[in-house]
Order: sequence, then C-alpha cells, then structure tokens
Amino acid sequence: MISKVKDTSAQWVQQYQKGELIKNEADRPTGAASTVTERVDLSARAKDIRQVKQLLEQVPEVREDKVQELKRQIDSGSYVVQADKIAEKMVGESLIDILA
Repeated sequence: MISKVKDTSAQWVQQYQKGELIKNEADRPTGAASTVTERVDLSARAKDIRQVKQLLEQVPEVREDKVQELKRQIDSGSYVVQADKIAEKMVGESLIDILA
C-alpha cells in the first residue's frame, strides 16, 4: 500500500518498490526454499533530490553573520527602520493570505 507522503522522491521510491514487489511475486518460485532479495534502484532525479536535501540540511536556519550585524547596528544606534519596506511586506503577506 502506498501511503500519502508529501515528499515526491519518497513517493517515487514507494511506487517503484510496489512495482518490483508485484513483478517479484510473479517470478518467485514456490516452496520453502525460496529466498527474497530486495533491491532499490533510484533514478538520477531521485539521487539529485537526495543530494540537494543533504546540502540544505547543512545550511544553518539562522544566518548568524546577519544577526550579529543587525545587533551591532542596533547597539550603535545606526539601525534605520525602513517603514515603507515593512508596509510593503505586510500588504504583500496579507494579499497572499487572502488569495491562498
């Protein structure tokens, strides 16, 4: 049974495994001496997706250099709040929420 998974690479693997299971059951000899061997071959795209995921896991969620620079500006009093940019973001976010 294929479960509902949001990750498309996992879905591809599950679909592939399901197809292999059906094919292997038809080819499997009957009797107690039969051996089951599982094998998964990932497509080039699935391998690329896995590699990108691994790279993304290495990227920190917080950009420490940016945080430190902003703290420095705030402490020195040189940080300037750009009200127009804040307003644009707020309006943009609101529109996205409304349209989504």
